Amino acid sequence: KWLKENNHTWVCVATCNRADYSKLAPIMFGIKAHPDEFELEVVVLGSHLIDDYGNTFRMIEQDDFDIGSKLHTIVRGEDEAAMVESVGLALVKLPDVLQRLRPDILVVHGDRFDALALATAAALMNIRILHLEGGEVSGTIDDSIRHAISKLAHYHACCTRRAEQHLIAMCEDHSRILLAGCPSYDKLLSSHHREDYMDIIKSWLGDKVQEGDYIVALQHPVTTDIQHSIKIYGLMLDALLSFNKRTLILFPNIDAGSKEMVRVMRKKGIEQHPNFRAVKHIPFEQFIQLVSHAGCMIGNSSCGVREAGAFGTPVINLGSRQTGRETGENVLHVRDADTHNKIYHALELQFGKRYPCSKIYGDGNAVPRILKFLRTINLDVPLQKTFCFPPVKDCISQDIDHILETQSALAVDLGGTNLRVAIVCMRGNIVKKYTQPNPKTFEERMNLLLKMCTDALRDAVCLNCRVLGVGVSTGGRVNPQEGVVLHSTNLIQEWSSVDLRTPISDALHLPVWVDNDGNCAALAERKFGHGKGVENFVTVITGTGIGGGIIHHNELVHGSTFCAAELGHIMVSLEGPECSCGSHGCIEAYASGMALQREAKRLHDADLLKVEGMDMKVSEPITAAHLINAAKLGNSKADAVLNKAATALGVGIINILHIVNPSLVILSGVLASYYLAPVQHIISERALFSVRGIKVVTSDLEEPALLGAASMVLDYATRRIY
Repeated sequence: KWLKENNHTWVCVATCNRADYSKLAPIMFGIKAHPDEFELEVVVLGSHLIDDYGNTFRMIEQDDFDIGSKLHTIVRGEDEAAMVESVGLALVKLPDVLQRLRPDILVVHGDRFDALALATAAALMNIRILHLEGGEVSGTIDDSIRHAISKLAHYHACCTRRAEQHLIAMCEDHSRILLAGCPSYDKLLSSHHREDYMDIIKSWLGDKVQEGDYIVALQHPVTTDIQHSIKIYGLMLDALLSFNKRTLILFPNIDAGSKEMVRVMRKKGIEQHPNFRAVKHIPFEQFIQLVSHAGCMIGNSSCGVREAGAFGTPVINLGSRQTGRETGENVLHVRDADTHNKIYHALELQFGKRYPCSKIYGDGNAVPRILKFLRTINLDVPLQKTFCFPPVKDCISQDIDHILETQSALAVDLGGTNLRVAIVCMRGNIVKKYTQPNPKTFEERMNLLLKMCTDALRDAVCLNCRVLGVGVSTGGRVNPQEGVVLHSTNLIQEWSSVDLRTPISDALHLPVWVDNDGNCAALAERKFGHGKGVENFVTVITGTGIGGGIIHHNELVHGSTFCAAELGHIMVSLEGPECSCGSHGCIEAYASGMALQREAKRLHDADLLKVEGMDMKVSEPITAAHLINAAKLGNSKADAVLNKAATALGVGIINILHIVNPSLVILSGVLASYYLAPVQHIISERALFSVRGIKVVTSDLEEPALLGAASMVLDYATRRIY
């Protein structure tokens, strides 16, 4: 009660074993360093309290943390049933502890069965849960446990962009996911260059050992295939005996099969062998030094694929326990480690090498991010687990008609002039297209849109096309998560703060995706065009306006307020012509069709546009095409306008190259072919040397907006199981 009145956030950190404490300890120190904001309670359970595993709760006390509760929750046994009983025992004991502590937030880590018990108890007792390192993949039963904890947790702090994407794919709330990095990297990156590292190495391996001339071995049982993992463990020990290098070997985790692995180790005399030092626990700060300066690390510990990469230490990963994990080039995988010779050969290949350091799992700033994240959690709002489900309303059972039909999308392009609807099949072929003038009012536009979509759905049945959903491409700024047009361009009237998804989905009973035309052009290139198979590229649309989309690591970049890739509004001059956005000097004010038309009218009004050979009628509207034609026929003033436009576009693209550094730029739209050569020339003259060779091409797609709208449906709706 006193804590609540003083606006402290009461954080309970629960740790189960030596490995998860290495990840949780930096956060605990961070919380403890802010007593004016947080109160820390520590709960210890699992193998921390078992003598066979070093009674590692003592190192928590040595770190000057007060342990509020110690729960003996491990049921000793040789099989999987013991793990199940341990979960049950923890669930029996935890309610009393959590009822007494009443924390605001419970922090749990990883994929251990102890953590599953913690998350289950807290979720049922309406306690907020922050899960660390969710979304990762390892290919064993640990995945099931990790993802189960993620589904119970209310908040997530993950280590990598891929893990973040996995959580989003699992329908976790985007706003409750923090890409923090691994907390252990905070200590790891700041302290692994200790001057006393040789003293630490010698204290564990003896005075005669040299830096880089020893091996660290750490192998755990794989509970989905215990006998095979025990076999691999025996083969690893045989290979290490043959390799004849000083080896520091740690006891395995307390999982089913761990006792049998220890028996194998003792049967081979490892604890008495002069080349081996077998230990139950090493303090994390010292373990960092040992791994950092080792000649090689071998086994299946996550430390090998995570922490070791930060030092460039060569690693041999045995078996399937880490399948699916993101790894650096320092890791050599021996997934089918079924012979002594394979493992021995891997040791020959890896021992003594050094690799470039990689920071896949963190940059050393995870704890400040997590503390900031904790501060943003509103404790006054009633607790409710939230999800972000894709907009799929109906689940349709599979039948033979669905299998025989062509899977297709209904694509909509809302342009400034026309409203277009098309049936697009999986290969990107437009089966049928419908075009109508875009009405000026919202009500007329929506009525026409729904009628055209209904007509297209009716025709799709006759064409044997199974429509999976509706993709909408529209001008303006769009929130694709909600399917709402936030703000429209001047070309489309009454088109701001418009919910497109709901009325279309309600009328057609189909899932609906919405994005702006520039992003859709990039999506079209990614699925059907030059961007297929390219991880990082930019699409620039050169038409009435200037727009585009950015694909980074195979994902479309939207930005925090859905304003990314507004390429037409990159400013290339502080005092240039006025742009439609209200600013001055934007690319669009120089290089768009509207800008060229404006300059063509200016020259025409001054009687400076028409030259010999131009066929112009008196009443004919002046367009950008007249300007281009005049330049081709030798009009120097028209040519100067076009050169300035091409320069503005080229400089804008150079800015993109310097900021995003894509491997490909795709020019799309009616002016693309004209701008290609000038833009390539400007890049070759003005860009930094390292980006001058980046490829610039024109799009081959005739309907990028429609194909991009269709790709949103075809990329996501086809992942459903019918």
